[in-house]
Amino acid sequence: LLGLPLLKRPKALVGAIGVVSIAGWWAADRAGEGEDHSWIVIDEVAGMWVSLLACLPEDAEDPASVRKSLGLSVLAFALFRLFDIKKPGPVGYLDRKHGATGIMGDDLVAGVMAAGCIKAARLVARHLLSSKG
Repeated sequence: LLGLPLLKRPKALVGAIGVVSIAGWWAADRAGEGEDHSWIVIDEVAGMWVSLLACLPEDAEDPASVRKSLGLSVLAFALFRLFDIKKPGPVGYLDRKHGATGIMGDDLVAGVMAAGCIKAARLVARHLLSSKG
């Protein structure tokens, strides 16, 4: 939820992802002794925020665009959690790594995969809507 206000400020969202990712990478080996304990959540924060990059409103000043963006954020959360739990392909590969690479990497890639799905869906929807008119 902390990332939702950043939807209207893409540069701030990218900066926040960078800060959280660097802090998480640094802390991952130290706090959890290289294991991805359930109490370590900074990796999920970073991954979820990555998925929000595909949910940015087309017009941050248009309330309808912002509402659509919030709806997409719910989808982003669901997709991120699906990829984080099921661990397909590269998510599973990174999850098996020890240390910061495994702790942070699997969630960041799950976020990228969720963002990719949302971006693809938005492109298809835009194409379908434009071909009707």
